[in-house]
Amino acid sequence: MRTRAKICGITRIQDIQSVVQAGADAIGFVFFAPSPRSVTAVQAAELVQHVPAYVQTVGLFVNASQDEIAEILKQAPVDILQFHGDETPEQCKQISQQVGRRWYKAIQMKPDMDVIAEIQQYQNAGASAVLLDAWHPELKGGTGHSFDWTQFPKLDIPLILAGGLKPDNIEDAIKTTNAYAVDVSGGVESAKGIKDKKLIEQFMQGVQRGSAK
Repeated sequence: MRTRAKICGITRIQDIQSVVQAGADAIGFVFFAPSPRSVTAVQAAELVQHVPAYVQTVGLFVNASQDEIAEILKQAPVDILQFHGDETPEQCKQISQQVGRRWYKAIQMKPDMDVIAEIQQYQNAGASAVLLDAWHPELKGGTGHSFDWTQFPKLDIPLILAGGLKPDNIEDAIKTTNAYAVDVSGGVESAKGIKDKKLIEQFMQGVQRGSAK
């Protein structure tokens, strides 16, 4: 099976078209105001209308309350929630049940962390997947940094690789980790929040090559 791919931090209609044409499986919208790739619920509502069937939409939230998420979903009904802050397994489970969405959790690969135990806590709470990202003391994703891919675990839950991915390393990243899916944002941009059609195409070609057995 080909490794699935999500292009995150979409802010423009033309970038949705580029992502879809390149064959990506999911499109991510960032609902976190400090991010240079953030969109409002009103902006996302317009963008979601341009996403065709069979391409999933993901909303990225950082320590947002249940009410905040519910309010955004009224306007921009994304398919899946991505919790990218300090949310506990219990918080993720409770919010997802209240708003009626599947979810997954992003975990930063902190030094000396028991990553398998951390993943299993979210798995037990009902996560559809777990995303592993590079650790940064201040930033919540979008760092442009990668972690040691040889530390990528093998578990019975879908694992998503993120952090520092770009067209020239994605093939090697997939072959090293055998990740279920990959998530890219800055690696396919010409500027923060502005995607580059050619880089998206090259990235997806690398995903195809990395997935070939």
